[in-house]
Amino acid sequence: MREKSMADCKQKPGVIAPIVDLKRCEGKGDCLDVCPENVFEIRRIDEADYLALGLMHRVKLRVHGMKVAYTPNADACRSCGLCVTACPERAIKLARIA
Repeated sequence: MREKSMADCKQKPGVIAPIVDLKRCEGKGDCLDVCPENVFEIRRIDEADYLALGLMHRVKLRVHGMKVAYTPNADACRSCGLCVTACPERAIKLARIA
């Protein structure tokens, strides 16, 4: 993991949150490895999320072990953007919390 200083962070926690596109995520964990705020976890996709996907995306998830990234600590995000850059599937975007 890259060491970060507070100067690298763009926001206070709770302003911006990472949004994971479950149609793209393959659960490789690059986001988990680079996030200095421990925002992410890689785990088996929730059944409701799985059933909401189309057939092709469900097949893709099965091939990739049914694992995706979730953001249980999204309120800790400081908008450094490392997760967005690290994700090989480009499945993560940062969005302002409403």
